[in-house]
Amino acid sequence: MRRGARGLLIGVATGLVGAALVMTPVGTEFEKTIGLPWLFQLRGPIEPPPDVAVVAIDGSTGRRLDLPRLPRDWPRTVHAQLIERLVERGASVIVFDMDFSRVKSGYEDLIFAEAISNADRVVLFERLDGRRQPVERVDGTSGGWTWVEEKQPPAPSLALAAKALGPFPLPKLGRTAFEFWVFKSSAGNVPTTAALALQLYALPFYDQWLDILRKAGAPGIEQLPLRADGIQEAYHLPDLMNAFRGVFENDPKLQEKVRQIADQSEAVQENGAAQPLIRALVALYDGPSNRYLNLYGPPGTIKTIPYHDLVEQDGQDTGLPVADLSGKVVFVGYSDLYEPDQPDRFYTVFTGADGIDLSGVEIMATAFANLLRDDALRQPSPAVTAALLFGFGFTVGSGIYLLPAILAVPLAVVFAALYWVGAQWSFNEANLWVPVATPTLVQLPIALLVGLMAQYLLKRRQELQMSRAISLYVPKEIIRDLTEGGVNPDSVNKVVYATCLATDMSGFSTIAENKSPKELATFMNAYFDALSRSLKRHAVDVTEFHADTIMCAWTAAQPEAKVRRNAALAGIDVIQAIHDFSEQHGSLRLNPRIGLQDGSIYLGHTGGGGRLAYSILGDAANTAARLESFNKHLGTHVLAAQTVVQDLDDLLLLRPLGSFQFVGRSEATPVMEILARAEAASPDQIQLRERFAAALEVFSAQRWADAAGSFEAIIETFPDDGPSRFYLSRCRRYAAEGPGEGDPTVIRLDVK
Repeated sequence: MRRGARGLLIGVATGLVGAALVMTPVGTEFEKTIGLPWLFQLRGPIEPPPDVAVVAIDGSTGRRLDLPRLPRDWPRTVHAQLIERLVERGASVIVFDMDFSRVKSGYEDLIFAEAISNADRVVLFERLDGRRQPVERVDGTSGGWTWVEEKQPPAPSLALAAKALGPFPLPKLGRTAFEFWVFKSSAGNVPTTAALALQLYALPFYDQWLDILRKAGAPGIEQLPLRADGIQEAYHLPDLMNAFRGVFENDPKLQEKVRQIADQSEAVQENGAAQPLIRALVALYDGPSNRYLNLYGPPGTIKTIPYHDLVEQDGQDTGLPVADLSGKVVFVGYSDLYEPDQPDRFYTVFTGADGIDLSGVEIMATAFANLLRDDALRQPSPAVTAALLFGFGFTVGSGIYLLPAILAVPLAVVFAALYWVGAQWSFNEANLWVPVATPTLVQLPIALLVGLMAQYLLKRRQELQMSRAISLYVPKEIIRDLTEGGVNPDSVNKVVYATCLATDMSGFSTIAENKSPKELATFMNAYFDALSRSLKRHAVDVTEFHADTIMCAWTAAQPEAKVRRNAALAGIDVIQAIHDFSEQHGSLRLNPRIGLQDGSIYLGHTGGGGRLAYSILGDAANTAARLESFNKHLGTHVLAAQTVVQDLDDLLLLRPLGSFQFVGRSEATPVMEILARAEAASPDQIQLRERFAAALEVFSAQRWADAAGSFEAIIETFPDDGPSRFYLSRCRRYAAEGPGEGDPTVIRLDVK
């Protein structure tokens, strides 16, 4: 099998592992217990909707109100008082997450029921009792078992007074809640308290809602109550909600039509609260029966008010500031933000080191908030999820095998990181939950293990095959010599086009004098390593080290702009590397110098007497070294022959310095100074280049006195500018002694 086919096979296998795993219950629980907490932790807490609040009974409430510790032993008149206080403070809906199924004697239930009835906005909790029940066939034989759930309503007087009754069961994994029911299918599709609270909250817009459904052609609308005030009995609201749900189930395109009509409705647009509520109702009835909780944060993230702060104590007000609950949906239940052992609690990713879990009533409030804002967590369809994991596994699996290991591993990690970034962004911005644990902890390790092991086996097999193949033609002794490094030097020698870069360490003699040979070797290795990193970033082909100098080359078969560009950029980076190295070594002050020249060079082995070195030889290398040394006379850092940078003006800030004839050369070399990258050039550098260019034109016109004045003016602004000082000295000499023979604009140097 060819290597490409093997790579594809590894990719397909890795992709199928992830796609198959996530489709199983094991994979689902794996993502719930590991992947989902990761996403929540990285996202962190977010702001919950302001329309919801929790009235919390905690471990101190009974003591603060002079009541028994357990709420079940309280007189229900205290709940009646709470309802009155909540109505006074403008609460739109009141939901009790408390079991009132036990009838209490005397006047307690009557007073509580009266408060519920007068408020006309209270939803009471209805317990669901589930049990297994045998199924008996017609012939009397056993037909197995079925699960039956029965509703246990509150005391009759309370049930009659409530606006609605509903359960709030939670699918749990251990004691952790991940999901909530909107409609409980196993209990006759009864809407849960969170869903009831949303529909009750939206009743003020019932007329507009019904009108939009009518315009959208929803079937069976004529069977529904025409006005919201027709919804009085506790069973009316659940029946109405089941009717709405049936309408949407019978017309899959209804939700799209309803949203479109609502967006175009003037009546909806005029009321800022109507549109989001209508959208929430569409999502309520068109969405799935159970949804994933989008937790907003640790316990207490949803506005929480202690129960005893709202209820009178010994006939007196508490004296605390009045809580503004206008327009809010209030959930009442046990929620202790201080006691880890509170009842009705659920572990979440936001459970802190103090052990305080999220209470059942806050989960109920969270579920309502998710419905209200339609921000419950969503998952892609099973097909999309499987395709996503297959694509991830295929990419990393095949890539790790087909690419060199040194490249494949970091690329696979980067790809996994990019997948994570995308998954986290989708989670944070769109509430979309895609698998992250399976790709990270299953597919990526499998791809690394299988891919790298397969690469190793392939390499090993290739080496064995090569040895066997060579052994068919040459004796084993020759094979041994070749594998130990025997090679014909002439086979690697060549003449190529190159851009050469030369640099050496200023003050090397002083440094060498003050260090032992071992210390000097360690120091120079660190220096060369710092410079080599800059060179490697720009794809240098050959690097030659000698004493305190570096000669390197970027090569090509023919002249290429890329070769010159990489060398020029490397020169700037090497200067920065020398500065950084100097700062890291305290009092060390190095004056970096770079020279650049391009042309043909010899690249190959040089030497004799049985000792060879791989070297760079040629006029380009020699001129690069001359330019590097010439920096000392000009006080510059990077000098390049004009041919190196002739078309790099958009990339580099360049300063023409004139033409110079080096010792031993018959032709002049136009020299350019590389000041900086173009995008990083400072205004001072740009000004210096422009003023120097103008002064150089005057010099080229052989107006020595005027040129001297121009260079003097530059030095007044830039006193450290070496080229201006060099030319000022030259102008004064020419003005006093005359330029001599030859072209006076070509500077003839008498030192190397």
